[in-house]
Amino acid sequence: MSRAFVLAAAFITAAFMCTEVSADVVRADPRFYGVWRTPVDGGGLARLEPCGERICGYVVDSPWLRANPDQRDIRNSDPPLRGRRVVGLKFMEARALAENRLGDGWVYHPEEGNTYTGTMTLLEDGRLRLTGCVLWPLCRTQIWRRVE
Repeated sequence: MSRAFVLAAAFITAAFMCTEVSADVVRADPRFYGVWRTPVDGGGLARLEPCGERICGYVVDSPWLRANPDQRDIRNSDPPLRGRRVVGLKFMEARALAENRLGDGWVYHPEEGNTYTGTMTLLEDGRLRLTGCVLWPLCRTQIWRRVE
């Protein structure tokens, strides 16, 4: 190894070790968790739940899936993933940016086979606003309602 590489690695390591790590971890409002009705496909159902320090979303049901319960992820851009069942599929993962806002993650749309960046905001009235973007400003917004 070159001396310059060793010095650069030592400098980066020292800088990382001296960086203050915040103890203030943002926690998501527990009202995010549960089953939500989406406006997609005649009213799909999605379940949001904690997964480690993040929140994950899973496909529960839709009229499209009731017509074909064994539907596979056939539109996925990654061919090895096209055989997965859509029911129970993890379609999103995000972290809390604020108590009422999630982001810094991804949202997968199995009907299109595309993955987007996005945010979720818990509105004052208890509804959930999901905004997904291919590339800002090319975004779409949906409003979800709690099922329970």
